[in-house]
Amino acid sequence: MNLFKNINFGRLKEGLTKTRTKLVNALNEAVTGKAVVDEKTLDELEEALVTSDIGIDLAQQIIEQARKLYKEEKNKSDIRLIDSIKKELKNVLSINNTNGKEFQLNKNKPFVILVVGVNGTGKTTTIGKLAYNYRMLGLKVLVGAADTFRAAANEQLGIWAERAGVEIIQKFKGSDPSSVAYDALKKAKTEEYDIVLIDTAGRLHNKSNLMQELKKIRRVISGIITDAPHQTLLVVDGATGQNAVKQAEEFSKVTDITGLVITKLDGTAKGGVVFQICNRQKIPVSYIGVGEQIEDLQTFDPQLFVDALFNEDS
Repeated sequence: MNLFKNINFGRLKEGLTKTRTKLVNALNEAVTGKAVVDEKTLDELEEALVTSDIGIDLAQQIIEQARKLYKEEKNKSDIRLIDSIKKELKNVLSINNTNGKEFQLNKNKPFVILVVGVNGTGKTTTIGKLAYNYRMLGLKVLVGAADTFRAAANEQLGIWAERAGVEIIQKFKGSDPSSVAYDALKKAKTEEYDIVLIDTAGRLHNKSNLMQELKKIRRVISGIITDAPHQTLLVVDGATGQNAVKQAEEFSKVTDITGLVITKLDGTAKGGVVFQICNRQKIPVSYIGVGEQIEDLQTFDPQLFVDALFNEDS
């Protein structure tokens, strides 16, 4: 079976309101009222992209495609530059994106998902929301609370596990995180769980000890289930802009990130960072958070995301 499908297009459009206001409105202002498109228009479009957290490299790449269209079209008044930009944005988000088709539960049981990210990104709530969605599919879900460095993290994850209606493996503060992962996988194999979600510590991404601990957890997991973890999801806060890009770069150096979870898109004008991370790291987005409720973690679809951003119907 594939990953759960949880897309509320109306909620998605609502959640992207602030990003739309900053990005799309600026693009439209650059072309509105122009009888003929010229190089100045292209420069204004590029500036709008850069200032919307899409990044200089990607903005230049997108405008270069628009410039080719500009040079090829004889009637400069008929050039559909916004459509060209939308197409390029969809292409960026579609890189390596399989829309959940890589999730083969029958082949891998339990299916092990390692969740990484720094503190404050919404990692704990994301795990709770994932657990809830999997349980709603009728799957048997287990959560491993391997962030043992903060007592609050354990407590919060326990609350979310209860809310999601799933079981959780926890140990006291200061325990070896790898031992939590070990116990969770042993229990999952013995009691035939379908899904295991492993939380990890969320200290700053530039701390080497965090990264070494992450490597150790992966070794323990693969020692029990050879091809696990089957997914490693990096959770980043969309509202942090360039810091989210940096986190993706640092975590990619020490672990094989298979998918991104972009949270807090409902309250930020910096949603353009989604495109920048995908373009730089070539990592697909798996889920996005568009609200605080347990149902507000949505499966990511590149086409629908761009349509919602430009306030179009699906």
